[in-house]
Amino acid sequence: MGVTSTLHPAAERLPERAAVVDLEAIRHNVRLLRTVAAPSRVMAVVKADAYGHGAVPVARAALEAGASWLGVAHIGEALALRAAGIEAPTLAWLHTAESNFSAAVGAGVDLGCSGWELGQIVQAAREQERPARVHLKIDTGLGRNGVTPDRWESVLDEATDYQDQGLLRVVGVFSHLAVADEPDRPETDVQLDVFRDAVALAEDAGCDLEVRHIANSPAIFSRPDSHFDLVRAGVSVYGLSPFPEQSARDLGLRPAMTLRTLVSQCKRVPAGQGVSYGLTYRTPGESALGLIPLGYADGVPRTSDGGPVRIADRTYRVVGRVAMDQMVVDLGPEADLEAIAGSEAVLFGTGEDGGPTADDWARAAGTINYEIVTRISPRVPRIHVDSAEHRAAAPADAAATTAGGAA
Repeated sequence: MGVTSTLHPAAERLPERAAVVDLEAIRHNVRLLRTVAAPSRVMAVVKADAYGHGAVPVARAALEAGASWLGVAHIGEALALRAAGIEAPTLAWLHTAESNFSAAVGAGVDLGCSGWELGQIVQAAREQERPARVHLKIDTGLGRNGVTPDRWESVLDEATDYQDQGLLRVVGVFSHLAVADEPDRPETDVQLDVFRDAVALAEDAGCDLEVRHIANSPAIFSRPDSHFDLVRAGVSVYGLSPFPEQSARDLGLRPAMTLRTLVSQCKRVPAGQGVSYGLTYRTPGESALGLIPLGYADGVPRTSDGGPVRIADRTYRVVGRVAMDQMVVDLGPEADLEAIAGSEAVLFGTGEDGGPTADDWARAAGTINYEIVTRISPRVPRIHVDSAEHRAAAPADAAATTAGGAA
């Protein structure tokens, strides 16, 4: 029985389940972001295993396309990039008292700092006998990590004292916008005002700043006044729109990930056939059901209501509850089961063939596209292809990410 693939020829002979990541789409998106943000530089954010896409191959592709920096949340993520031989400027910004600051300083990883970490960063610098590179974070209104404005000057005093001792260098000031995906919200203007004041105070205190950064993906497109020296591109690197009312295509972005599997079983059922746990769905008449071997253990949201699945150039809807390992689509009474059984089933991809996207699954699950791609679990192999060269990614990359990611 033949299987018709809707994927690039480079993705032939795929595993029975796979998240296929096109590295040329990553490069395209970074090139676009560089154009939009120019003359500011671009930091490609590859935290959370590059939003589920595979941190090492994505980081390499982003750098090839001209990204100047890499960004991660945790020090461990930065160290994994260094272990893979990636030496580009890299910032890690989310820490705890148990974070390995010494390893970060030793590996030349820049550290985001909210003030409380200064003592531990300085101790790490002493251990490594080299100054730490620090980006001080000002909380301009998001209310997460960062120094509150009332403490900013005291933290600057402490940091510059250590700087005078040769233990660290304050090379950046940064913050994070709360509502940039809603461009008309006035809070962004307030945050930018606080940020500008914080930067001015840092410069007056003697900080020789290399970068000032606050713009995230939505601000890259909607707030050029937020670009400063550097922008941090997260979801847009992966070809997903940060705006609920604008698609990736509207912005010129290309979704990089295609989540696909094979239809594992088809069968005809009578009217009133219940489907999946709780029997929340019953067939309205005689029909056929197709079993899709992906479930919430693979990262498909259990809360998805009618998530779309593309099979043989037609989109079907998931019926009944998504289970741990599988879900069911109603194929209708006229389905050609011999043709469908064993065929490729695409949950989301580029959407260029009229098929479903991560945005469609986000709507079905009542969440955002960021979560849809990031939550795909390690049990789904990541397969990296390069549509620019019509070949699979280097074997070392594929091997590193088969079990769910390189970072």
